[in-house]
Amino acid sequence: MCDHLFVVTGGPGAGKSTLIEALSRRGVCRMPEAGRAIIRDQVAIGGSALPWGDRALYAELMLGWELRSHHEARAMAGPVVMDRGVPDIAGYLTLIGLPVPAHVEAAARRFRYNPTVFLAPYWEAIFAQDAERKQDKTEAEATCRTVAAAYARLGYDLVELPFASVEARADFVMERVGR
Repeated sequence: MCDHLFVVTGGPGAGKSTLIEALSRRGVCRMPEAGRAIIRDQVAIGGSALPWGDRALYAELMLGWELRSHHEARAMAGPVVMDRGVPDIAGYLTLIGLPVPAHVEAAARRFRYNPTVFLAPYWEAIFAQDAERKQDKTEAEATCRTVAAAYARLGYDLVELPFASVEARADFVMERVGR
């Protein structure tokens, strides 16, 4: 377990990346989200590993990204905020109705984070779709539930982020990561 690695998870459009950017401005190290970067790269090269294409391949690319992020973050000093983690992949696969392969489950059990995981719940006031975020409200809410269930099943303590300004959310996280 890596007690200095803190995951922020939840559904799409719930303010995770905005919060992590605010924490970064306060000097907290961060690791970026896999999903958007993979989507941009796959679209740029005409690849099929996309949430609206080959979903299993998309999940495998996310797994590789999250494992690399975990390795890099372990070497960093102080708290590191992760924009999602390995258990998100199990949640994603469950959401889309695909089985969670044994190697994904093994990765989620082996590559651990701080027991406290911050959950950004669906928040209608800030949710918006874009070229990379095509999910609707129903799927965003379902994503939040399935990733939360994946983390809970793996023994993490989920702490729901408040519906508050970015700075108030950042204060909330800072109080809990010990900085």
